[in-house]
Amino acid sequence: MKILITGANGQLGNELRELLEEKIPGQTIYTDREELDLTDAKAVETFVVNNDITHIVNCAAYTAVDKAEDQKRECALINTDAVKNLALAADASGAKIIHISTDYVFDGTNHRPYRESDKVNPISQYGTTKRKGETALLALAPESIIIRTAWLYSSHGNNFVKTMLRLADSQKEVRVVSDQIGTPTYARDLACAILKVLQSHQWVAGIYHFTDEGAASWYDFAHAIFRIAGKKVKLVPIPTEDFPTPASRPAYSILDRSRIKATYGVEIPHWEESLEDCMKRILAQ
Repeated sequence: MKILITGANGQLGNELRELLEEKIPGQTIYTDREELDLTDAKAVETFVVNNDITHIVNCAAYTAVDKAEDQKRECALINTDAVKNLALAADASGAKIIHISTDYVFDGTNHRPYRESDKVNPISQYGTTKRKGETALLALAPESIIIRTAWLYSSHGNNFVKTMLRLADSQKEVRVVSDQIGTPTYARDLACAILKVLQSHQWVAGIYHFTDEGAASWYDFAHAIFRIAGKKVKLVPIPTEDFPTPASRPAYSILDRSRIKATYGVEIPHWEESLEDCMKRILAQ
């Protein structure tokens, strides 16, 4: 097995690097934009073929959701065109792909957890380009696996947890949206699920959903962060309309995790349990 991790300097990429070097050392190549331009189809194919890559885990993504509303082309290059290039490289080399996608392919109007078969209807440029990436991948490399996730955080990079900790140290009052519901997901838990798929004796192509267990609003998430960190700050719940953003967000984006648990035996912790583990790492930094 020879694995290529793209987007290796991001939250999930860093978690995968730590995990894979511990569990299956020496079998993985880690790249980011400096090492491999995913928007260059020929460069991608040459890299995959020349390095005898058997598996690609695509963590690369344009994730600046609000900036994407103006930077449409830049967003599409990474979230759609680059995915096409990886699919073409996989088709040429026989490599298998695990591609990371998002809850933003849904519009957030459901009242039960989204299943993989539910109708997609992205309401932002980010969500639209991610969905187009999914479609291109399944058309060009139908044996691929797509894992949709949501509300990722880690001890690496910038994320909601670190933002809340920073605000707690600089403001007496923090206002957080309380009417968007999803599941905070520790990137290390997703990395463990990806490793489980890579090491499985079976490869069942298609779309899967993965988040940690449970549900929360951003307000609930912030409240747990401050509680665990022992921060004394006034936390004020606000509606989405009081925090306008260029991009629309799904109001409800809980994902049904049944398929990945049944197919690959993935065990998933509750989000609060994982948050405590991650925050120990962050606070020790």
